[in-house]
Amino acid sequence: MDGDLGDFLRSRRARIQPEEVGLPSHGRRRVPGLRREEVAQLAGVSVDYYIRLEQGRGPGGAARTKSGGVSDAVLDAIARVLRLDETERTYLHTVVRPARNPVRPAALRVRPGVQLLLDTVEKAPAFVLGPRLDVLAWNTLGDAVTGYSRMTSEERNIPRHVFLDPASRDLYPEWPAVAAESVAYLRLYAARRPEDKKLCALVGELSLRSEDFRRLWADHLVKEKTYGVKRIQHPEVGLLTFPYETLTLPSEPDQVLVVYTPEPGSETAERLALLGSWATSRTG
Repeated sequence: MDGDLGDFLRSRRARIQPEEVGLPSHGRRRVPGLRREEVAQLAGVSVDYYIRLEQGRGPGGAARTKSGGVSDAVLDAIARVLRLDETERTYLHTVVRPARNPVRPAALRVRPGVQLLLDTVEKAPAFVLGPRLDVLAWNTLGDAVTGYSRMTSEERNIPRHVFLDPASRDLYPEWPAVAAESVAYLRLYAARRPEDKKLCALVGELSLRSEDFRRLWADHLVKEKTYGVKRIQHPEVGLLTFPYETLTLPSEPDQVLVVYTPEPGSETAERLALLGSWATSRTG
């Protein structure tokens, strides 16, 4: 995934028009958005400095820290000019300063205590996502909603399911949003784990097999998976609307607990209760 920094900066330049930042727009432009020299001017750095940064050649001079990296002040100035949100700003810092120390392999299984925690959540679908958005564990309601237990370990990967399984477009009424969110989270994970060969293989596979994935990956969107609303068209009980919350597991920073939290008394809660009763009778 070389070239991520340059591609990211170029994509962010392209979405800002000169007039938005107080610069005149002179005739036709070969590329959309701001030119590199305009970003450099607004950020208060030399054009050569910014070009080297965007090309990944490592700018020199006083703006570099003692450790040899680009200073926080420069990165923050560029983030301000490109109007990056907090997640994008963090992503910029992470890509510029990739982890150099060996990182212990991410755990691909949940601890027994985490599975016990999932099982005690009886009124809400819950599951644990690991590296690359692999589904590592789930509770009874989580399985009733998603059918993870009927999938192979390879199929239990959110991006692979979303982009390669045609049924996902029926499962998610807001499929474009789900697809964009999954890619944006993968991008964020890629910055944190640039050495992850399995992630590179997954991105390569999806790029070859899905035009939608290629397009979204090229957009360089980054997004934390913290909370939101997920709508699922379940084949047995119909439309389910789930607010959701995610929590990073302290002992495994690459694992997140996701809990769907239906509004009490809502139609979704009633349908979920019915689905749960069916699941219990099937396993009882």
